[in-house]
Amino acid sequence: MHGILPLWKPKGMTSHDCVVRIRRLFKTKKVGHTGTLDPEVEGILPICIGQATKIVPFLTDTKKTYIAELKLGWSTETEDDQGEIIERKPVTDFPTEETVDNVLQSFKGEITQIPPMYSAVKVNGRKLYEYARKNLEVERPKRSVTIFEIERISLQEEKIRFKVVCSKGTYIRTLCVNIGEKLGYPAHMSDLCRTQTGSFDEKDGLSFTEIEEAVMNQKEEQLLCPLLRGVDHLDELQVDESIKRKVENGRKLEKPEQPIKTDPFRVMHGRELLAIYQNHPEKNGQIKPVRVFQV
Repeated sequence: MHGILPLWKPKGMTSHDCVVRIRRLFKTKKVGHTGTLDPEVEGILPICIGQATKIVPFLTDTKKTYIAELKLGWSTETEDDQGEIIERKPVTDFPTEETVDNVLQSFKGEITQIPPMYSAVKVNGRKLYEYARKNLEVERPKRSVTIFEIERISLQEEKIRFKVVCSKGTYIRTLCVNIGEKLGYPAHMSDLCRTQTGSFDEKDGLSFTEIEEAVMNQKEEQLLCPLLRGVDHLDELQVDESIKRKVENGRKLEKPEQPIKTDPFRVMHGRELLAIYQNHPEKNGQIKPVRVFQV
């Protein structure tokens, strides 16, 4: 059984909890998720099963869309509403819609973030939250992320609700804190929902209730999307029957004459996904396999 299960992750579960549950339901160990969601965050979490686990890094590397809510007036050690309050400031002059819109737009493009201490980013082989739980401060690595779109949805009391489309690795908690700082107040993320990962959005989302019902009726395979859906953001190279056999054997190939817009890219024979290839890093004029599928 191979394919992508578009799970709608519920609040209260870690992404790993979801993987464990899917392994049990589908009776296979070959299960992987495509981008961690914090326990208190719900939303679309594509789960790769069987041969689809080979595309996890490529699906993880897609754009993400979130509906976020930040609350002005206090900040917390975890940058969300689950942590201890570290700073307070009464919101005596709530910003106007125009001010909020201008501040949100100032984050559009490539920005630099410092991951929160309560995160899974590793420093010296240990996760940051492991240091945080022992009250140890360490220097956190800066990272560049991209905000493709960001727009206000609503303002209500001290809360600002907004939509953001961003690159892999963006911490929305940190973004909320930084937005608050530009508005002159401590802030934290009070709610978050991921509505899209790559081509999978909330319309695709399946609850555990729906999945368990399908398993009970032996129809779980019908829930799986093809592997191609997970890499449809990559450009494609079509090959004929003779080249197909070389691809299936994991052979390096001559670089095609046709321009390829992405690197890596997918190699196709008709509608059949054969492999993911990339430009050879050492041999100019050649391409090499990154993943070969044997479905």
